[in-house]
Amino acid sequence: MSRAALIAFSARGEALAEKIARGLSQNGWDCRVAVARKESPRRIPGSLSEWTRAAFSAAQALIFVGAAGIAVRVVAPYLRGKDRDPAVVVVDDGGKFAVSLLSGHLGGANRLARKIARITGAVPVVTTATDSAGLFSVDEWAKGQNLAICTLKEAKAVSAALLDGRPVGFQSDFPVLGPPPRGLQYAEGGPVGICVSLRENRKFDTTLLLVPRIAVLGIGCRRGIAAGDIAAAVRGAFARSGISIRCVAGVCSVSLKRDEPGLAEFCRSRGFSLRFFSPEELGRVPGEFSGSPFVRRVTGVDNVCERSAVLGSGGRLILKKQAENGVTVAAAAPEYHVVFDGEESRR
Repeated sequence: MSRAALIAFSARGEALAEKIARGLSQNGWDCRVAVARKESPRRIPGSLSEWTRAAFSAAQALIFVGAAGIAVRVVAPYLRGKDRDPAVVVVDDGGKFAVSLLSGHLGGANRLARKIARITGAVPVVTTATDSAGLFSVDEWAKGQNLAICTLKEAKAVSAALLDGRPVGFQSDFPVLGPPPRGLQYAEGGPVGICVSLRENRKFDTTLLLVPRIAVLGIGCRRGIAAGDIAAAVRGAFARSGISIRCVAGVCSVSLKRDEPGLAEFCRSRGFSLRFFSPEELGRVPGEFSGSPFVRRVTGVDNVCERSAVLGSGGRLILKKQAENGVTVAAAAPEYHVVFDGEESRR
């Protein structure tokens, strides 16, 4: 669930923030309303700067109900980058405008401003170039498709080409539902293009590689293994396979490894979810796997990494068992479709 931190500066703004919070909550947001005025029982305990610093770390969106200048000044010290900052939206306390101020695409501020406008009757103000021109916003679309953008430089090149009216090529290793938006065309190569793939495919002179975050790592390891050793084994396995490590969404293993600190630290440091399955659950997974009598004696199942990857993903193996320095790694992924639903043209 996405979290939104709202702050108001007047009694009228507080009432409007409450209205916005109620509307967003109905859309699945976890909303927390704070007030920066002495008369309110919700008055923030510290300074506005302290509230902002905490919200930048804890929330996916900050909504200022007040003057845009206040928001600009208070968020400035905490900016880290467009791929890391939360969405920032400003709504005047009269409810006339909902302004996407920061992280319009990757942070989702443009979409959030439109949602708030629908809740309040405000006019959404979106100033990003592609949106203003009614063009395809590749970074916003990629986020909605759960696609990792490999580098922002190529994303900027795609947007620049669209704004200049130059064609942008498109390729996908996955089935595509719906027609590509205006400006994109299927192509085998060309100056600028987008490629959706699990592999490090570079088919255009300037290729924006978009990688679906759908894969589950299955990991087996010896007792007491360090997080760094697990990381090295995972990097090596993906480097040898040609599959992009950006596809990883989570990690699974056998329940025997539940108290393995190195495995927990590896996942925590990279933001991966971590699940465990019993030997009995893993043993029931259908398919052909790289079995080992030794692994069966130790864990109760003939293979940990491949079976846990398949069970955790509900899909098929894309990376078979790789072993390195006491770590075994495999990866599996479910079916995936690229979707163009027409929303890209209805800004």
